[in-house]
This record gives sequence, structure tokens and C-alpha cells, in this order.
Amino acid sequence: MKVTRITGGPLPTNCYILTDDETGLSAVIDPGFEDPRLTEAVLAAGKENIKAILLTHGHFDHIMGVSSLKRLTGAKIYIYSDDMLFTSDNSLNLSTMVTPLGAEPFTADVALNDGDTVELGSLKIRVMHTPGHTIGSCCYLVGDAVFSGDTLMKCSCGRTDFPTGSYPQMMDSLKKLEKLEGDYHVYPGHEWETTLEYERKNNPYMGNGVL
Repeated sequence: MKVTRITGGPLPTNCYILTDDETGLSAVIDPGFEDPRLTEAVLAAGKENIKAILLTHGHFDHIMGVSSLKRLTGAKIYIYSDDMLFTSDNSLNLSTMVTPLGAEPFTADVALNDGDTVELGSLKIRVMHTPGHTIGSCCYLVGDAVFSGDTLMKCSCGRTDFPTGSYPQMMDSLKKLEKLEGDYHVYPGHEWETTLEYERKNNPYMGNGVL
């Protein structure tokens, strides 16, 4: 599989294009902004090959580009069931922090639940519910990669003081990730890529770290 990262937006946010080598089918993970570089990357992948828009959670910086991408590709939008309201409620997605009108509302095509599998060509993408940053935050596991959104970041984790956030749930979710067998390449929603083994040893919010 191939992973392409495009970073943009005011914070900025990492958006990923996940492509199945065997079929050329792709998914866009967390298109939180509209940017010519993202459009170019989608067109390079073949807009007809973009079959899924996968959202790790519903905050504005992960969904602001969803509506335009949906119009461009027709791809199905996936979000965890507990974050479904974020797609149209600006008090939850916090989009009025960056624009007076808020995010363009949209309706997700698929409400995900823990343990669900999204098929992308020969790839099987597993959904792991990881609440804490939002009540419906999730991670996507495929092969040796985990797309962690704002749950796990390099030596850090997402904030828990926004609506539906929970520090105890975040700690439980990080423990859930920590206990995964083996190592994974971690593609977070912000800043730098890392590995799960590195985070087990160095992240102060995981078991072996020190706050």
C-alpha cells in the first residue's frame, strides 16, 4: 500500500491518501481543508479511484474539505457513529472558530462502529474506537499502519477539553493502542509520524512514559 501525506489548514492538519497497490483504489483520510495540493494529489490518484473519505473524528480541522471532495469524487463518507452529529453541528465541530458561517454541513454515508472493517481493494481497514478527544474518535488500522487522528501523536495526545472530550477515556484509548501486538507506523492528525513502539517507550501519556 502507498500513503501520501498532504498538510494544510490553519493548525495545520495531516490529510492522507491511502492507496491499494493491487487495484489503485484509494481512500482520503481527514480532508480538513481545501488546498490545490490536495486536489492535485486526488487527481493524480484518479478521482474515479477515490472510493472512501475516512474521518477519524468530527472537528473542523479534519472535515472542512469533505464537502468539496465529495463533489469531486463521489466517494462515500465514513465517520464513527458517535460523531455523526459533528458533521452539521458547529457547536460540536468548532468550525466557527475559523469562519463565521462555520463548516459546510454534510451527511455521512456510513456510520462506523468498533471492530468494523472497510474494504479498499485488497486492503482491509479496521476501525478502532478511541474516544477521548471526541466521543466518537477512532483510529484506522491497515497492514502495519495506524491512522490515529488526534488520539495519539508523537510523544503526546489530543486535547480533552472540547465538547464530548474526556481525559479518562483518552487514557483508556491510549492503553488500548499500547496493547496492540507488534509495532505500527503511526500517521497522526498533526505534526510528525512516529511508531507505536517509540510511543510505548517515550510518550508520557502511555504506560511507560513519565508525566
